[in-house]
Amino acid sequence: MSIGFMLEVFEKNQEKEAIIWKDQIYHYNWLLDRIEYWKQQIQANSISCGTVTIIEADFSPNAIALFLALIDHACILVPLTRSVESKKTEFIEIAQGEISFVIDKSDKVQIQKLPYSANHEFYQPLRSINHPGLILFSSGSTGKSKAAVHDLSGILEKFKVPRHSLRSITFLLYDHIGGVNTMLYNLSNAGCIITVQNRTPEEVLNAVEKYRIELLPTSPTFINLILLSEAHKRYDLNSLKTVTYGTEPMPESTLKRFHELFPRIKMLQTYGLSEIGILRSKSKNSDSLWVKVGGEGFETRIVDGILQIKAKSAMMGYLNASSPFTDDGWFHTGDAVEVDGEYVKILGRKSEIINVGGEKVYPAEVESVIQEMADIEEVTVYGEKNPIIGNIVCAKVSLLHNEEPKKFPSKLKKFCRERLESYKIPVKVKVIDKKQHSERFKKIRVI
Repeated sequence: MSIGFMLEVFEKNQEKEAIIWKDQIYHYNWLLDRIEYWKQQIQANSISCGTVTIIEADFSPNAIALFLALIDHACILVPLTRSVESKKTEFIEIAQGEISFVIDKSDKVQIQKLPYSANHEFYQPLRSINHPGLILFSSGSTGKSKAAVHDLSGILEKFKVPRHSLRSITFLLYDHIGGVNTMLYNLSNAGCIITVQNRTPEEVLNAVEKYRIELLPTSPTFINLILLSEAHKRYDLNSLKTVTYGTEPMPESTLKRFHELFPRIKMLQTYGLSEIGILRSKSKNSDSLWVKVGGEGFETRIVDGILQIKAKSAMMGYLNASSPFTDDGWFHTGDAVEVDGEYVKILGRKSEIINVGGEKVYPAEVESVIQEMADIEEVTVYGEKNPIIGNIVCAKVSLLHNEEPKKFPSKLKKFCRERLESYKIPVKVKVIDKKQHSERFKKIRVI
């Protein structure tokens, strides 16, 4: 039984808080009963092992209990959230979804048969050994979304080792590898999952104060939004022990500012991908971008400046793309890194590096400098083709307050000239009035 070890934890901790949802507390004895209820509903609806099951939901009591019951029944799970609403039909077709569970905002569930027959080549191996599967779609923030197929038994293995029991917020989404990791880690260690209905700085930090949250897993974009909103001034964050961040490069200026404000909060950079899972990590310091990644079940190597990973929990492959693995089984992450002994610094995607007359420009470095300017809400740096030097550096900037659009580019360039080499200074600057991040709080880099 894939979740047998988790059910043992639940049995031993029946009176502990498992989930807080809309100010209501659900204990582990409730979760045990609800998993049993969903196992009965799965049988009643004649859902066989290996069925490709769509779950349209965000974190809620039923969404969590159903997720575990479907794992126990060795189904192939496809979680989808509102963040992918515009792509939902396409994703269901790619996954060949056979049945769907739609969980609404009041936690009511509708079950519906779908018109597909799931026969992708990756499904048969899972069915033959009665293992649950998990399909995660990438955000598509740098291109087309890819569907990664996992044997969930491999992902679950690392949660069998007991670790700290924490009160954690489910900030990363239900259909994101980081969100799944947060859920499985907390439940495996009899922790408490605190959910929020809206992922805004105000609501998240209100929950931290109200429910004495110890761990906030989030993204650099959201940490920047916290600083800009100044919501941290309105709430008591003394319970918060650790903030983890990943999904995209962290601007050094944002990290240092947050650490200066909260020196006692441990800042931990995480590293993980939909294709390989979440690696264990250790930041050199709370204000350092140097991080050690790996841990049991993971190997890392650097080839031509690019991080490659071999993982026991790696996906089987993509449903809708060719294999990204090398012939000897290493996953090519596409992330350029610097190396300092056991530590690496994630510089950004190789595909995003801007080549200016033979010089490499990493967008995150330029963004970090621009983010130090007053009134900057968000900035995205990107390259544009140039017939003379190959590419030029460009920037899209969202401002907190209105400024003269014609005057601001000169102001930005002057600021950068004092802090960056000339080839890194944006040649083109656009002032825009829309957000530059997705609902997963990850910078949108498709220009």
